[in-house]
Amino acid sequence: MKAIRRFSVRTVLPEPIAALGELATNLRWSWYTPARELFASIDAERWETVRHDPVRLLSALSRSELDALATDEAFVGRVREAKADLDAYLGARQWYQEYAERTEHAPQAIAYFSPEYGITEVLPQYSGGLGILAGDHLKAASDLGVPIVGVGLFYKTGYFEQSLGRDGWQHEDYPVLDPQGLPLSLLREEDGNPVVITLAMPEGRELNAHVWRAQVGRVPLLLLDSDVPGNDEAMRGVTDRLYGGAGEQRLQQEMLLGIGGVRALRAWSRLTGAPAPEVFHTNEGHAGFLGIERISEFTQSSDMTFDEAMEAARAGTVFTTHTPVPAGIDRFDAELVRLYLGDGQALPGIPTDRLLALGAESYEGGKDGIFNMAVMGLRLAKRANGVSQLHGEVSREMFDGLWPGFDDTEVPITSITNGVHAPTWVDDKVYALARDFLGGRDVEANDRWDQIGKVPGDHIWATKREMREQLVLEVRRRLRASWLKRGATEAELGWTDSVLDPDVLTIGFARRVPTYKRLTLMLRDPERLKALLNHPERPVQLVIAGKSHPADETGKQLIQQMVRFADDPEVRGRIVFLPNYDIGMAKDLYPGCDVWLNNPLRPFEACGTSGMKAALNGGLNLSILDGWWDEWFDGENGWAIPTADGVEDPDRRDDIEASALYDLIEKHVTKLFYDRDEDELPQRWIAMLRHTMSTLGPKVLATRMVRDYTEKLYTPTAQGNAAVSADGHAGARDLSAYKAKVHAAWPSISVDHVEAHGLSDMPEVGETLHVDAYVRLDGLEPGEVDVQVVMGTAAIGSDDLSDWTTESLAFVERYHDGITKYSGQIAIERTGQFGYTVRVLPQHEHLAFQSSLGLVANA
Repeated sequence: MKAIRRFSVRTVLPEPIAALGELATNLRWSWYTPARELFASIDAERWETVRHDPVRLLSALSRSELDALATDEAFVGRVREAKADLDAYLGARQWYQEYAERTEHAPQAIAYFSPEYGITEVLPQYSGGLGILAGDHLKAASDLGVPIVGVGLFYKTGYFEQSLGRDGWQHEDYPVLDPQGLPLSLLREEDGNPVVITLAMPEGRELNAHVWRAQVGRVPLLLLDSDVPGNDEAMRGVTDRLYGGAGEQRLQQEMLLGIGGVRALRAWSRLTGAPAPEVFHTNEGHAGFLGIERISEFTQSSDMTFDEAMEAARAGTVFTTHTPVPAGIDRFDAELVRLYLGDGQALPGIPTDRLLALGAESYEGGKDGIFNMAVMGLRLAKRANGVSQLHGEVSREMFDGLWPGFDDTEVPITSITNGVHAPTWVDDKVYALARDFLGGRDVEANDRWDQIGKVPGDHIWATKREMREQLVLEVRRRLRASWLKRGATEAELGWTDSVLDPDVLTIGFARRVPTYKRLTLMLRDPERLKALLNHPERPVQLVIAGKSHPADETGKQLIQQMVRFADDPEVRGRIVFLPNYDIGMAKDLYPGCDVWLNNPLRPFEACGTSGMKAALNGGLNLSILDGWWDEWFDGENGWAIPTADGVEDPDRRDDIEASALYDLIEKHVTKLFYDRDEDELPQRWIAMLRHTMSTLGPKVLATRMVRDYTEKLYTPTAQGNAAVSADGHAGARDLSAYKAKVHAAWPSISVDHVEAHGLSDMPEVGETLHVDAYVRLDGLEPGEVDVQVVMGTAAIGSDDLSDWTTESLAFVERYHDGITKYSGQIAIERTGQFGYTVRVLPQHEHLAFQSSLGLVANA
């Protein structure tokens, strides 16, 4: 029979060990080894059974077992020490506290919105890189003391659990998660009732949500959950699955994330006294509706027009784009958005036509009738960035239609390269080496990257073998479990006991499986790959993992192709595909691999942080020059796979790049790995490993990334927000009025003519060019524009300028016909083909970038 009601009953801990409850629910344990060791010491076997979940472990203990722990003085003492250690961590003065003291208007609170978070496998609310990045962002913010509050959704069935059929086809399972059995607590009103966030839906319906809080070290993470009483079945299912459902459900999710997320933040501040965020960070376009909610707030609380409120909201918003693939951007039918947020459904103060215009693809190449979430995110953000230098370039090109008349270099999208949270991803054996030879466990905190060369080579190699062996044993366990689920019997699986070899060069490849990541590139020449795997003197072994989106049939076919190859008895001892790639698997995979393979179709990898995690564990990267690798490959920290850029035939391009990959493995990677000295040590390999860790280590850290965000985006945004918010948002009102004025006047703005003199007939470096520009400024004042000389190298034949710089001209006088004169002296400091032009740009103290308005008048 079945229960008609179900609820979770949490363990009541005896007072001497009551602190275990807080230690279990603060997710710092997920990256802090002493805390995990404390829980493992309770019952090592059960700790493995509950998959390293402290909450489940405590729930599994009987009353007698808990009482026995509470009377064990040694254990009680360890609990007290662990609680004191956590309290010290939570209250410690960290990097940000010192930074804020010396920085004017450093933000007191930053809201970080993301549709997914990968913090621990115990809380499966992530699908891949975006979620893992978001989790690492919160963890690094906690370690640095940056006052971030995370906002997301709680998905009842997470993403999905992946298994394989006998034929190698991916199958999805959706186990139901009980939030009461997870390290979460429900946000409650003062009377004890759950906080309810409500959004209006079409036809008079409502979407209600509760708010679960996960504590990520010092950082609270608020997760909205629609599976609550009061919702009808459809509304309860809004947060059923991550990236599940059709377009309408996705829109509902994104409304709940953006609009509901802002309302959850307001409830959080009201109930806890936490400061209201000054900066709102939109992690990809999914959360873009937060800007609409904030505009509505301003129109209601400050008697502001829509345009004034939009300037007030924009001033505090940062937008990060994570995809270089247009197909990765959420785009809705504009009529669907109108149904949910327009006309009778409109938020107070939000005219429907203005809302739809924010997401409209009203630029060359755009499509009518589409609402583009990334476009709205960019239009509602003061500052925007990509997640690697190359991705920034790709993003500026991809979105340049929003800033017509400007070169891509001036599109206001900067770059902050992603990083990874070392305490989460670096194996304890690596930390033990640092403790033994560098004087401390934490190389990052003690800034000892340049001293890695002091670690003896034999110890490095022995440690790497230990981690490789650890991976081999875990692979055998997982592979056996996978085959049993595929329908094999125990009698058929004896071969799995000898899969892989802890002394063989191990290459890892694990990621989501969209087409552009090219899971099967290594299979272009199966016979050549088999020869590499089974080489009699220099064999290679491959560990592969990855999930395809449930609706991506092509991705599933790629997985099936890989699995069928790996099933071949001729190679199955040297290549494995492991299903259900998650954080738990990754923690074994990265340390155990000697080489991390990444072969996306360039330039479609925004960043690709998995290779960073491998590098911190002493792995070398073998990758296409894309994402972060394009930026930090130096010729000695791994290998760059040559790309066939410009080859339009995709099959031919794959063949060329696969051949280059085989060549690198055969002629360089394997030879270096197996080249041993008299002590059986690969000295040249170890030298590359040392160089990789010492040079890449400081760069690939999430703490570096979060510091960059803080210094380059959060603080300037908070400062700009303070400027426009002062005196009843006078700055926002003034900027709004200026924008209206300049947009109205701009069709009449032009460079009437330019006069120049001062150069000799044969100009030389050191001469001075005097430029007089006469500009028609109908409707604008001279100080409301910036008249610039743009100068650089002029191409013969086209006169296109490159390597150009600008210099502003000074206002001289205004004539009765509206013509205004600007003048300046230009020093000639370069040889070759010199060229220049004159242009006019808007100018206002509250514009973050002169290109922000997308307005320019060129001579």
